[in-house]
Amino acid sequence: MDAPPVGTGPPAAGSTALPAPAGATAGSPGSAALPRRVHLGYATGSLATGAFGAVPGLLLLPYLTDTLGVTAGIAALLVLLPKAWDVLVNPVAGRISDRTRSRWGARRPYLLGAGIALAVCFAAIFAAPFGTGAAAGGYVALAFLATATAFAFFQVPYVAMPAELTTGYTERTRLMTWRIAVLALAILVSGAVAPLVRDAGGGGIAGHRWMGLFVAGLILLGAVGAFVGTRSAPVGIVQESEPSLRTQLAIAGRNRAFRALLACFVIQSAGVATILAGVNYFATQILRNPESGPTVLFACFVGPALLVMPLWSRFGQRFGKLAGLVAAALLFAAGALALVAAEVLPAVGIYLLVALVGVGYAGQQVFALAMLPDCIAYDEARTGRRQAGVFTGVWTAGETFGLALGPGIFGLVLHLSGYLSSDTGAAATQPESARLGILLGFTVLPAILVGAATLLLRPYALTSVDLGNVMAEPSAHESEHPAGSTVTENHGKGTTE
Repeated sequence: MDAPPVGTGPPAAGSTALPAPAGATAGSPGSAALPRRVHLGYATGSLATGAFGAVPGLLLLPYLTDTLGVTAGIAALLVLLPKAWDVLVNPVAGRISDRTRSRWGARRPYLLGAGIALAVCFAAIFAAPFGTGAAAGGYVALAFLATATAFAFFQVPYVAMPAELTTGYTERTRLMTWRIAVLALAILVSGAVAPLVRDAGGGGIAGHRWMGLFVAGLILLGAVGAFVGTRSAPVGIVQESEPSLRTQLAIAGRNRAFRALLACFVIQSAGVATILAGVNYFATQILRNPESGPTVLFACFVGPALLVMPLWSRFGQRFGKLAGLVAAALLFAAGALALVAAEVLPAVGIYLLVALVGVGYAGQQVFALAMLPDCIAYDEARTGRRQAGVFTGVWTAGETFGLALGPGIFGLVLHLSGYLSSDTGAAATQPESARLGILLGFTVLPAILVGAATLLLRPYALTSVDLGNVMAEPSAHESEHPAGSTVTENHGKGTTE
């Protein structure tokens, strides 16, 4: 299924397209619209990020509690700690990719190498060589740690690329719209089909092994597709980074808009991940439909994103990205909060409310990821240094931590509410306290996290006008370059220094 064609015409009235940097060449990004093949080629990488982002959050916690027999509290830690490791690894991955020089550019080598490693490690998570029990839980934690490390070296360069593919404010929204459309498709396919593959494989440990191989194939397809699909894309001018990681992190911390956007997105990611972690539990214990319930719920959550992406894009062009992000988050929160009445609602009403949450999720993703390159471009225009890898390293570390925090929080709610684990491949009969914990963890908790996080956006005031003004200013940042610094022009066909 192809991603919906979005926004290929001229910029909307009132939008500002940034001029190409001084000294840019044919291999440098400009503000003109990118070719459709680049949009789609770049977006293909979201098959990998979507599959890894969705399936562990959806199935790993139930796999530990209901198949391997790990208690809910321990399972929460096993899900949280390996991804929390990425808080340290992601900035390092960004710094390394900033300094990479190759005939494929600074970012593309990681799409292929780390993408292959990610696919192999993901399949290993569900291989279950030790059966059930404590040893099995420890193995999952180690395999998940290796997978999270590989993901860091794929995702950070991948997320850094838009700031180097184009300087256009509106074009970045178009690029992100394509990416999020494919991301939604990847999440829908991986999240909805993975449980079906597990069940078709016999459920339990054997079914999870087949599911791991299926998702690993999606990841490999996305990684190779992004590598091949961006081979003709401009890669911009890669400039020398700051000499130390500590200095680079300090620079990212001084970007006020970036700080506000990151804080909001991390908390919202935790809210989204809480819902994903609760899908199987909600379908089994609240809907009492463990067979088809998880797939239908997941399809209702992600499916609307494929339809509403063009609408969110138009909303952003008319009202701005910040207004779009706030509106999407509040829509998400309203739908999730209304789901607290799920036990007295008909099934169709529950599915419609989940779809409403999915509409908000789609907008929250597309606007946040379209605002990130603006923060990077603004920083580069002020300082004269391209440090996309540093910013996206910090960003993806925060996002990954938020996505890990969600299942961790939900697992803690299960533990506190008295959830009973099982090693049979099917959920045990639960006390009423556990059912109440599942209901609140799936509804009220994510509504609070996603809605309240919008208050952190108050310091964010970056608009297309701000970007246009700073790009038009004289190069006052030239004095910030240390004597003897070098500038490398990387056009994807070798390097010259």
